[in-house]
Amino acid sequence: MSVRVNGVAVDTGDWPSDELAAVHELLRQRARELELLDEGADEAASGEAIERLLAREVRVPEPTPEECRRWYDAHPERYRSGELVHARHILFQVTPGTPVPAIRGVAEAILQEVRAQPELFAARAREKSNCPSGAQEGQLGQLQRGATVPEFEKAIFAGNELGVLPRLVATRYGFHIVAVDLRIPGELLPYDAVAGRVANELRTAAERRALGQYVRVLAGDAELDGVTLEAATSPLVQ
Repeated sequence: MSVRVNGVAVDTGDWPSDELAAVHELLRQRARELELLDEGADEAASGEAIERLLAREVRVPEPTPEECRRWYDAHPERYRSGELVHARHILFQVTPGTPVPAIRGVAEAILQEVRAQPELFAARAREKSNCPSGAQEGQLGQLQRGATVPEFEKAIFAGNELGVLPRLVATRYGFHIVAVDLRIPGELLPYDAVAGRVANELRTAAERRALGQYVRVLAGDAELDGVTLEAATSPLVQ
């Protein structure tokens, strides 16, 4: 089904999803409405106009010192120095055109097997893993925060569990069976040393929420065909 935004056909081929293509068109049309963009402008000009639009219409609150301190106190695990995890994995790679449900089914079956018999992990990594680490029985070695993709990092650093994790870890590469063999907790950094980092994290989160709300407002006033965007009924900018 083709995607249309307020009657305008949207070329979704260059976008990761129909939703992102529709959002871009919503923002482009809003920039045209506010005369920030000329009719027939190229993609580069559209991108610049959308940046000006968002700077003008999306209000991002600055985190207060009190909010930053509360966040730091509530999430000490995010601000440790020297925190390490020794992990192994078995990767079931997902590539364009591959049957994802079938791959997940195989991964789930092997997960249950190695949960019941952890001694089989090395052999299954050698036999089944689509990662070069399979030749080393799935060994990833010593990992610190920032060394892997965010979704994998979140899974291996969450909690204090050791052994084969109870659920598959889904990343942009596919499905992983993960075993955590050792955790080294590291030391909590003092607040003053990470205050700027905390503020940046809260600012980024606030910006994401504000942009999402702004898009939902536009979607609520738009005529959308072939795509669904969550609509909001109250305006973002008062």
